[in-house]
Amino acid sequence: MDRFDRIFELNRILQAARHPVSRQRLQEALECSRATITRLIEDMRLHLNAPIVYDRDHNGYKYDPADGAMYELPGLWFNASELHALLTVQQLLTSVEPGLLDPHLKPLQKRIGDLLELQRPGFDGLSARVRIMQVGARRGGRHFQTVAGALAQPQRLWIRYFNRGDARHSEREVSPQRLTYYRDNWYLDAWCHLREGLRTFALDAIEAALPLSATALPVADEELDRHFAVSYGIFAGTPQQTAVLRFSPELARWVAKEHWHRDQAGRFLEDGRYELRIPYSNALELTMDVLRYGPDVEVVEPAILRDLVRDRLAAALARYG
Repeated sequence: MDRFDRIFELNRILQAARHPVSRQRLQEALECSRATITRLIEDMRLHLNAPIVYDRDHNGYKYDPADGAMYELPGLWFNASELHALLTVQQLLTSVEPGLLDPHLKPLQKRIGDLLELQRPGFDGLSARVRIMQVGARRGGRHFQTVAGALAQPQRLWIRYFNRGDARHSEREVSPQRLTYYRDNWYLDAWCHLREGLRTFALDAIEAALPLSATALPVADEELDRHFAVSYGIFAGTPQQTAVLRFSPELARWVAKEHWHRDQAGRFLEDGRYELRIPYSNALELTMDVLRYGPDVEVVEPAILRDLVRDRLAAALARYG
């Protein structure tokens, strides 16, 4: 038996026994030494909060009846690789929004650490060895938990919002639908009762948020997917165009591995270039992505996107005289 198998078996024996179980019987049942039994009992007490007590009158071990309900092992049991993955996810969440979920995540992290300690004594923490590098990230803002709470209820929100595009402030009532983490930034997808339609709000641009007593207007997942998930990037809407981009042979092997859109289509051309087709509704974000590849990409279609990218490149060049 391995360590976890013995813990399971020890738990089963103590649960089934009507009287305290001697150490000798445990050694025989678990096929291990006296020292191993001692370590298993201490591990269960320390890491799994098992109320195992020694009964001197009967010279054996039992679950303490004074503890109340019959003790059960944790309902979720993971192997080492699963626990490592959980710690990695926990580190990701902490890095995405430092301090935001600490009160909720720290007990989970301790629990995972305790379970790993059972498997690998001396485990010194995977989270310190995982680095999450963010570029251009904006914090989720002071109202993240208010928004998340309204999303979970579900209830409507009153928000005061700053539109960075036109530098205007607005107040509106919204029905939260989804929180989206996109390119290192948080967004709220919601039904806007002011505009009577689905809108996306950057969380860091929400200046005030108050939960309302009214229940949020439900929007079907299918409609949300059609609006938010079909088109390119965070600028949602029904795709109006399909961009045809051709990348240089030097960049082709990298771009061929990139995921830009769920409905993208790509192929290698005979001259080594890579052609990528992407549906989109709003050219702004797509233009920014195309520009970062500089001379290694050409917009073939549509003409309006080609002209837009060309004009932006010309404007950039003009700044350098």
